[in-house]
Amino acid sequence: MEHGKPTIDNVFGISWLDFNLSNVIMIAIASLIVFILGVVASRQLQMKPTGIQNFMEWVIDFVKGIIGDTMDWKTGKTFLPLGLTLITYIFVSNMLGVAFMVVDTDHNLWWKSPTSDPGITLTLSTLVILLSHFYAIKIRGAKEYGKDYIRPLPFLFPIKIIEEFSNTLTLGLRLFGNIYAGEILLGLLAGLTASGIGGFLGGAIPMLAWQGFSLFIGTIQAFIFTMLTMVYISHKVSSDH
Repeated sequence: MEHGKPTIDNVFGISWLDFNLSNVIMIAIASLIVFILGVVASRQLQMKPTGIQNFMEWVIDFVKGIIGDTMDWKTGKTFLPLGLTLITYIFVSNMLGVAFMVVDTDHNLWWKSPTSDPGITLTLSTLVILLSHFYAIKIRGAKEYGKDYIRPLPFLFPIKIIEEFSNTLTLGLRLFGNIYAGEILLGLLAGLTASGIGGFLGGAIPMLAWQGFSLFIGTIQAFIFTMLTMVYISHKVSSDH
C-alpha cells in the first residue's frame, strides 16, 4: 500500500514552500521525548545512580569514549553536549517508526521515523558539517583553517571541496537509507498480517523478527552518525590533520 504525505502547500503564499505535517509532528515528538529523558534523569541526582539516571550516565560515558577515540579530551570535551544530543535524538527518531505506523482514512502516513525522510537527515548532516567548519575557525583561526585546503599540495584544493559535499551527502543518506528501507519492509509485513488469517500466520513472526533487527540497525546508525560527526570535527579542529 502506498501512503501519501500530509502537507500544507504554498505556506505564506510562497509557491515552493510546503510543510510536511508528518515530519513536523514527528520531529516535535522526538524532541519532546529526548527533553523529557534529560529532565527526568537530572531531577533527583544521586551519588549511586539508579534507573534512568544510571542509563543516561552510561550514555554520557559512551559518548565520551567516542570523542576520546577521535580527538584529545581537552579539545573534545566541548563537543560532549553535541554528541549526547545527536545520539539520543537520532536513536529516539529511529525507534519511533519501528514500534508502529498510523495511517489516516486518506492513506496519509502520519507516524514514522523522522530519519526516514532524506530532507531531515540531510539537514542534520549539513548542520554537522557547518559546525565542523565553525569550530575549526574558532579553535584554530581562519588562516590555519584555510591552509588545510592546500595541504599537502595546492592542486588538491578542488578535491577537498568535493570531499566536503560528499561527506555531507553520505552522512545524511546513509542514515536515511537504512531507516527508510526498514520502514518499507515493516509496512509490507504489516499489510500482509492484516490481509487475513493466512497472512497473519505468515507475516507475524517475520514482522517481529524484522522489528528486532530494525531496533539493532537504528541503534547502530545513531552510533555511526555520532561517531562520524566527531571524526569530521576532529579533522577540522586538530592541528595534526
